Amino acid sequence: MLPAIDQPIREALSAAAIALTCLAFLPYLRGILRGRVRPHLFSWFIWGLTTCVVFIAQIAAEGGVGAWPIGVSGLFTLLIAGLAWIRRGDVSIVGADWAFLLAALSSLPLWYATSDPLWAVAVLTGVDLLGFGPTIRKAYRQPRSESIAFFVLMAARNGLVVLALERHSVATVLFPAAIGLACLAVIAILWVRRAIEAQTLHSAEYHEAMNRDRRQERSPR
Repeated sequence: MLPAIDQPIREALSAAAIALTCLAFLPYLRGILRGRVRPHLFSWFIWGLTTCVVFIAQIAAEGGVGAWPIGVSGLFTLLIAGLAWIRRGDVSIVGADWAFLLAALSSLPLWYATSDPLWAVAVLTGVDLLGFGPTIRKAYRQPRSESIAFFVLMAARNGLVVLALERHSVATVLFPAAIGLACLAVIAILWVRRAIEAQTLHSAEYHEAMNRDRRQERSPR
């Protein structure tokens, strides 16, 4: 059970979460506008769709001001999808992309049929978590290709969202809690793999220095 939080504090937490959302997304948007980043159109459209539907479901479940950062995140995500289209980003589409889109769209009739936003949130949370698969694999193989700062900001943002929610239920808490934990998992993988990589590099440099010293000792003076 979360402690009772006064409404002004909830509003402040929500505002802080929105600020963190902006801090997380603005560098990515700047990279797109400068041509350094080519986002995958279909992926960002799906993420935007799922996030916006989760926002609507949280509002329906009386999440209140705590849901607004999710809505802002959804708008940023759709903006990135729009820029991907305008800037001719990565428009390649594979079978998994269509599967994710169909899963996201299935949440709406499921919500309508059950009259319970929880089912929509559960489906969309699953879709977003599956979307972390390639990122986690990439973080393990190429730990310096992802930004730890981005995932730290998003983990903190989702923590603030949970605290700012006016009503705590599975329907309102599931999405931000699950995504926050997924971000923490990525952070842990990046940190551990970078540490191992640095240790390996240090060991290689050490052995190279030792071999160089031995060669110098054997060389005629």
